Amino acid sequence: MTEIVDNTERNIIPGMGEEGETLAGGQDAGAPVATRGQGQSRADRVSSKDLADFPVLTGREEDWRFTPLERLGGLHLPGGDDARLTGAAPAVTVSETAGVSVETVGRDDARVGTVLTPDDRVSAAAWTSFAEATVVTVSGEPGEPVRIEVTGSGVEPAAQQLTLIAEENAHADVVLTHRGSAVLAQNVEFEVRRGASLNVVSVQAWDDDAVHVGAHQASVARDAHLKHVTVTHGGSLVRLTPTARFSDERGEAEMFGLYYADAGQHLENRLFVDHNRPNCVSNVLYKGALQGQDAHTVWVGDVLIRTEAEGTDSYEKNENLLLTDGARADSVPNLEIETGVIEGAGHASATGRFDETQLFYLMARGIPESEARQLIVRGFLNEILQKIGIADVQDELTAVMEKELRVTAL
Repeated sequence: MTEIVDNTERNIIPGMGEEGETLAGGQDAGAPVATRGQGQSRADRVSSKDLADFPVLTGREEDWRFTPLERLGGLHLPGGDDARLTGAAPAVTVSETAGVSVETVGRDDARVGTVLTPDDRVSAAAWTSFAEATVVTVSGEPGEPVRIEVTGSGVEPAAQQLTLIAEENAHADVVLTHRGSAVLAQNVEFEVRRGASLNVVSVQAWDDDAVHVGAHQASVARDAHLKHVTVTHGGSLVRLTPTARFSDERGEAEMFGLYYADAGQHLENRLFVDHNRPNCVSNVLYKGALQGQDAHTVWVGDVLIRTEAEGTDSYEKNENLLLTDGARADSVPNLEIETGVIEGAGHASATGRFDETQLFYLMARGIPESEARQLIVRGFLNEILQKIGIADVQDELTAVMEKELRVTAL
């Protein structure tokens, strides 16, 4: 894929080029990208469960500058702090699996909100507005994936709260699938306790008219591992903000994503990995394919390595493939380092069209152009699909990819 430098801002660490060379072996990274006290650091962003702490949005805010507010369906509560999201929340069903308990609880349940604290206005609106939460607790090693189905059937702005807890030394796969029509502000929190391993796959397979703004926040404990995969191909506007933090040292977080944007779709992913404990590891890789007029994707990856996070090993990368004219991908990797005593840190971002050399190579061997293009895209996207690790989900999403590629070939 040929790199095209986009028009977005890039924060470059001294000694790091635009392609994001890794700093390793405790090398001094120089000054952080953004320094405290200037209002620019990711760590300085407001985090609160009080809606009044988040001003009504204007669209000029740094974390909303790419998002078309007029398409949010009122999820940002433009009418003021006394407003609430009053629509009926989508139905939630959870598969019956040994080692998994499911509860519907009130707002006062002590487990709800232990991990998640809103850091934007829509998340705060969701927190203020939900009446009941679904709490899923996993212990041991369930023999089957935990399947959570979120099914929307309305267009009134609604709020939803999901809490998932992986007990100590639990090992589980979780599939969170969104379908139907909805205008939804959703908060999802994951508590991955000591020694636990949690593989989460969140699929956004909404109908064409759906609007979904979701905050996913995870806490990863000592010797625990989180793999968080998002795949988005449905909906009119989908904006996800996955966040990983560490509650102790020696935690590991992997965050992968795949998105297909068709004409008129706005798909946005804003990552935050908060290295706030020593000797933790993170790896981020997101890929997108875009086709059609006004197909728009946004990826913003924020990684913060705090002063106390010595021994950190972190890397993030985003790649976008533009399949047709009229599509736009904004990609902004941000890396802040407050200590030079790290194992490694780096970032990379690339947006471009087909590699004409690869296309020529395949066509020279008798493969028709349309099929050659599909092969290139398939190879590009398969890297993320293979991260899912759940056979039937991977097969289903591969079929979705094949359908998208057939559209591209027309």
